[in-house]
Amino acid sequence: MDVLKSLGHPEEIFNLVKFKMGGCRAVMPKLDYESMSESLRTCYLYLNQTSRSFAAVIQALDGELRHAVCIFYLVLRALDTVEDDMTIPLDKKVPMLNDFHTYLYQDDWSFTESQEKDRQVLEDFPTISLEFRNLAQEYRDVISDICHRMGVGMAEFLEKKVGSMKEWDQYCHYVAGLVGIGLSQLFSASQLEDPEVGRDTELANSMGLFLQKTNIIRDYLEDTQEGRTFWPQEAWSQFAGRVEDLAQPEKLESALSCLNLLVTDALRHVPDVIAYLSRLRNQSVFNFCAIPQVMAIATLSTCYNNPMVFQGVVKIRKGQAVTLMMEATSMRAVQTIIAQYSQEILQKVSLTDPSRDKTLHILALIQEKSTPLPSSLPSRTHHLSPMYLSAAMLLAALSWQYLSTTAAQAQGTGDMQGQ
Repeated sequence: MDVLKSLGHPEEIFNLVKFKMGGCRAVMPKLDYESMSESLRTCYLYLNQTSRSFAAVIQALDGELRHAVCIFYLVLRALDTVEDDMTIPLDKKVPMLNDFHTYLYQDDWSFTESQEKDRQVLEDFPTISLEFRNLAQEYRDVISDICHRMGVGMAEFLEKKVGSMKEWDQYCHYVAGLVGIGLSQLFSASQLEDPEVGRDTELANSMGLFLQKTNIIRDYLEDTQEGRTFWPQEAWSQFAGRVEDLAQPEKLESALSCLNLLVTDALRHVPDVIAYLSRLRNQSVFNFCAIPQVMAIATLSTCYNNPMVFQGVVKIRKGQAVTLMMEATSMRAVQTIIAQYSQEILQKVSLTDPSRDKTLHILALIQEKSTPLPSSLPSRTHHLSPMYLSAAMLLAALSWQYLSTTAAQAQGTGDMQGQ
């Protein structure tokens, strides 16, 4: 199925096959679980069970930073599970969110009443908090501080909707910008990155906001169907009486105008993303940070002016995701990818779109900041005749069927952890 979706993109088929045959090890080396304590192994088990997006890149980080980021992720996953659980009454949930950072230093605190799919991180929180307390002090201080600030912010937004664009920034700061800030401080604490990476909270915040806004934009239909609204009222109220109305077929033009306004707002963060990534020196940290960002701009490009956002699930192809993972390992390559997707969005900008001028302005700025060199990502298809291309794709598709079977037997757990 993945190969069929990539048929018009031979380089994706090439990378899917390469990834299956072990190319994933370049960005995701295998961990030595044997040398870990049982509780730490359990933490990595929970990481793989609860994260499709980040498990692989977290496990590829160097040295002790890997464990610190794994525990950071699980602590925030537990906090997020409390926030998401609609079965917990507000009078119980608000104090839990505000006090959650204190549970890190309580040996036996756990919560067994959650109905959420990731509830095991709450039910077995003592294992996570034990490994938290095993971390060096500088890591513990960062994780506890971010957990505290995030819990307070989540509690604040439980009782109010995202109204203005400014509040959208504030909400995204609480749930994702703080993650970017915390991670940056962990990078610096590990001494794999310069202290300036941890100090520049504005750039780190932008990294989180770009990812979070992309997810919110993409997940419009799923969220509204489940009774959640994260699109800011200041945006959607210009085009509809209720945010749910944007999904009505007769509202399509208004819906696309609202969608494009929000994509344009998310793109504001890309120059900061480029500035942040250009500071990084450690390869594992760079991969960890760059891969989600290029996935996000690819997702935004797919969402822009796309009616499917209001009708179904919008996802980038697995072949596209694998290609991005394997390519986004240098600043030059990342700039090229960003330039390519911003150019793709530019080609979709309508003459009548209300946000047109703002969109063109930010895309011009992104193009200026990305300034890629033509040699960064050579196309493999320019010199292939259509007949050769068809034969090559057929061969790749047949090879894929064979390799899927043999690779699964040979590698076991070698598959990518989702997208």
